[in-house]
This record gives sequence, C-alpha cells and structure tokens, in this order.
Amino acid sequence: MTYPSDVRQKLASGNPVLGTSMFTREPFVAQSIYQTGADWVWIDQEHSPAGTESIGTICVQGRENGSAPVIRVPYNNQGDIKKAYDVGAVGVMVPQIDTPDDARSAVHWAKYPPVGMRGIAPFFAGYLGLTQQDIIDNANDETLLILQMESVEAYENLDEILAVPGYEVLLVGPTDLSASLGVPGDIHNSKVENIMADVAQRIKGTGKYLSTTFGDVADCRRWLGEGYQMMNVSSTLALGTIRTREVYAELREQFKA
Repeated sequence: MTYPSDVRQKLASGNPVLGTSMFTREPFVAQSIYQTGADWVWIDQEHSPAGTESIGTICVQGRENGSAPVIRVPYNNQGDIKKAYDVGAVGVMVPQIDTPDDARSAVHWAKYPPVGMRGIAPFFAGYLGLTQQDIIDNANDETLLILQMESVEAYENLDEILAVPGYEVLLVGPTDLSASLGVPGDIHNSKVENIMADVAQRIKGTGKYLSTTFGDVADCRRWLGEGYQMMNVSSTLALGTIRTREVYAELREQFKA
C-alpha cells in the first residue's frame, strides 16, 4: 500500500505518468488492470452509469497496488467531488472547466482548509488502517485535482485558468474540443491539434502538469513528445493486459527524463 500516493513525485520527475481506463467494477478484473503497472487509472462517472458505491472498493484496491485511482465526476459540484475523494480517489477529474471561476470552484470543493472547504469525513481511511487525522494531514499534498479544458471558451480563458492556484493538472479533452470547434469527432483536425500544441507551450513555467487521452498508442506517443506527461493510454479492454504492460515499458523507456 502506498500512502500517501507517490503520483505527484512521479509527475515531478518529468517521466511519463501512464494510465488506463478502468472499464470494470469487478475487483478481480480490476486487479489484473492494476497489475499492468498503471501509474493511474481513469474511473469515469461522467459518461458511465457507475455510482460511487460501486467504485469505492476499487479505489482502495488501486492504492493497495501503488496505482492512483482517478474518478472523473459528472460535473463540477461539491457533493460529487467530496464523495469521490472520500471513497479513496487519489485524483478527481472535473469536466467542462470553461472559466477561472469554474476552476476556483473546483479547488474550493476539492481541498481541505485553508486552501478550500472540502468537508472532512474520509470514508476510505479505515479500509487502509489509517486515521482521519492521517488523511487531514496529507490530503492537500497527496491528492490531484485535474481540470478538463474541452471547449473554445476554455481555450480563450487559458492563461487565466492556468493562473488559478490549488490544482495540479490540466487535461485537454480532444473529442469535446473538436465538437466545440465545429468538427465533432475529428480529433486529428488541424484546429484541434493546433490548440493542443499551443497549450503545451503556454503551460510551461506555470507549475501545472498536462494530460490527455487517446485510444491509439501512436497518438499517445506523439503527444507525450509534445509535453502531455500524464497520459491515458487506451484501455486494457482494447489492448489486453499483456500488450498494455509492453506499451508502458516502451513509452517509459522512450520518454525517460
């Protein structure tokens, strides 16, 4: 069991931080996914029917395997963000962050005082033999808050969003961004790629890390090279566990800091 999570140290190292989509709520399948060596897993609640009660034990399981479970909540609201952390998520991903005020609201609900106003009752602590105080003492330095930039409006507000303190990662969502640009689903359109390349340049020196997701390993390799360090690499449902392990080894060797 890794507590506090070491995912922030992995990001600070400059090496690729590689994840996969957690497509199952079945603990035995989840264990095979964690054993691929994923630095993090993407547990989706925005577009999947998963409720918090069905993924809490999978978050604890991820921590036990040294992988950082990341829950993408349905929307930017207090209840979903708080509950995701309280069932054991290391990271919470918040979709549709379009303005600096959106970013500040997410920070407000995600961090314990004095940074934010996250309510205190970390449900997962007992599963790992931790006390509530252990979580209070470590949470703000341990957890990740990942904000999604997936619209033209967000891109127009990029510098102001990057200037908001209290979150760690900006994730560019190519599919929703393509829709906002009038080319829905065309994630390789030059309009999308030009914005992604520009974000990679403008985030430098801000103290924030950059993330994205692609199903094709070749796309993951390309954008890792552009500075998208925290990468969701397809899913083990698509690649299989053996190939996922091989892909991770190849990417870590190629982009080793």
